[in-house]
Amino acid sequence: MASDQSVPVTDPAAEARLMRWATYAATLTAALLIGAKLAAWLATDSVALLSTLIDSTLDLAASVLTLLAVRQALQPADHDHRFGHGKVEALAGLGQASFILGSAALLIGEAAGRVAHPVPVTHGAWGIGVMVLSILATLALVAFQRVVVARTQSLAIKGDSLHYTGDVVLNLSVIVSLLLAIGPGWTLADPLFAIGIAGWLIINAVGIARGAIETLMDHELPDAARERIGILAKAHPRVLDIHDLRTRTSGRQGFIQLHLVLPGHLPLSEAHQIADEVEATILAEFPRFEVIIHQDPAGLAEQHPLPG
Repeated sequence: MASDQSVPVTDPAAEARLMRWATYAATLTAALLIGAKLAAWLATDSVALLSTLIDSTLDLAASVLTLLAVRQALQPADHDHRFGHGKVEALAGLGQASFILGSAALLIGEAAGRVAHPVPVTHGAWGIGVMVLSILATLALVAFQRVVVARTQSLAIKGDSLHYTGDVVLNLSVIVSLLLAIGPGWTLADPLFAIGIAGWLIINAVGIARGAIETLMDHELPDAARERIGILAKAHPRVLDIHDLRTRTSGRQGFIQLHLVLPGHLPLSEAHQIADEVEATILAEFPRFEVIIHQDPAGLAEQHPLPG
C-alpha cells in the first residue's frame, strides 16, 4: 500500500484532465455498448446477453455517477470543507455497489425463470460478434483507466475500472454460453451462465462497497505504510521517538498526524525546524498526504483520548 501512495508528483491540472477524460471515456463506451447489446438481445432472446445488457446499462449509470463525483472531488477545499471533497468518491463507490447489486438481483430472477422454462437462442453468431466488440472496447477503456488510476490514485475511477474489468470476464462467459446454446443445443447453459454472472457481479459490488466504507470510516493505512512513516520520522538524528501516529485518506488526498519526542531543552525554533525536516522527509515518499506534526519534550507523559 505504501507504494500505492508513494507516487511521483505530477501536475495537478494534468491529473484533473486525465480524471475527467477517464469519466467521459467510460460514459461514452457504456452508451455505445448498450445500443449494440440491445440490438443483439432483441435478435437472440438470450438471457445471458440480457445480463450483459443490464450490466452495461448500470455501467452507464455508475459512470455518470463517477463523472459527477470526480467533478465534485476535484473542487479545492473551501470554508465549509477544510479537508477537501475527496470522500465524495467513496460515496460514488457505494452508489456503484448499489447499482451492481440491483442488477444482480434482477438477473437472478430472470435467469431462474429461464431455468424452469428454457428458451432456445437464435441468431447466436450476431450475439457473439457483439460480445467480441464489447470485449475489445472494454479492454481499451480499462487500459486507459489503469493509467489514470496509477497517476491520480482516484478511488472513484478505480472502482469504475474494477467493474469494467469484471465485464471482460462477463462478456467471455456470454460467448461460451451462446456457443453451447447454438452448438450442442444446451439451452440451460444460457440461464445458468447468467446466474454465474450475477454471482460475479455480487462479488464485485461487495469489494467496491468495502473499499468505500473503509474510506468513509477513516480506515488507517496498512501496517507496512504506517511502519514506513515511523522509520522516516525516526531517521532524523534529533528525534528520540514518535507516538500517536494516525493516518487516513479522503479521495486522492491523505492525512498523516504524529507526535515527535524531542530533547526537552530545545528552543521552540529548533523543534519547529526539526518538525519541518521530518515533514519534508515523509512528503518525499507520501506526496499526496498532508502531514501534521506535534512536538513533545522528552519525559513528558500525556494522555490522548484516541491513542494511535
